[in-house]
Amino acid sequence: MSATGEVSSQEYIQHHLTFWTSGHDGGFWTWHIDSLLFSVGLGVLFLWLFRSVGKKATTGVPGKLQCFIEMLVEFVDTSVKETFHGRNKLIAPLALTIFVWVFMMNFMDMIPVDWLPQLAALIAGDHNQHLRVVPTADLNVTFSLALGVFVLIIYYSIKIKGISGFVKELTLQPFNVKAMIPVNFVLESVTLIAKPISLALRLFGNLYAGELIFILIALMYGANVAIAALGVTLHLGWLIFHILVITLQAFIFMMLTIVYLSMAHEDH
Repeated sequence: MSATGEVSSQEYIQHHLTFWTSGHDGGFWTWHIDSLLFSVGLGVLFLWLFRSVGKKATTGVPGKLQCFIEMLVEFVDTSVKETFHGRNKLIAPLALTIFVWVFMMNFMDMIPVDWLPQLAALIAGDHNQHLRVVPTADLNVTFSLALGVFVLIIYYSIKIKGISGFVKELTLQPFNVKAMIPVNFVLESVTLIAKPISLALRLFGNLYAGELIFILIALMYGANVAIAALGVTLHLGWLIFHILVITLQAFIFMMLTIVYLSMAHEDH
């Protein structure tokens, strides 16, 4: 903060990119309270909303919300049927949960960057109170989601193919020669580990970039009238484009999860 009490651009950006933490700051046991609150809260909201609509569902003329959710469920179910080549009752509910939950977390980026942080500062009585509202702009959240998918990949690979089949897949592909087992193992291990890493980094990178652009645009509002007007135009333009981005990222995460689990169910 400057001597006049004004916040510099660098301080403004740094403030918005700092998590509300608890525990040992910067250490392994540091908790990002804001990411936990918003991700869990949105997950509970998703479960409550779909459960309440399901309980009130009628065979007569459905309401708009019921129509929307039925279309969403049918869309996800069609995507699973076209992509997943095994038999598993878990995949469709998992795909629906991933798509809706990730989209809801992404959608938090649509809220003006200052609204919720300022509200948190007002409630806390501390203008330095930090709050980041987009859980998927937190690498810990995206890696947690990807790690859950990775555990399912390993579980179903062993369940369908057996431990011996899973080991053979890692050691006898792509070169079915015993002398190439070390090379095969390195190649297949890298491919296997790259799946959750690519899931996590792709989602995080896109949402972090989107969040940062909104913050940079918000800086323009404090300038003169002409620059502020330009900021409003850029904000609306980026808002419209970003709706496509957050939807696409939720869809990609869902589809890659389906593809990876379909591959885990393939028994050669």
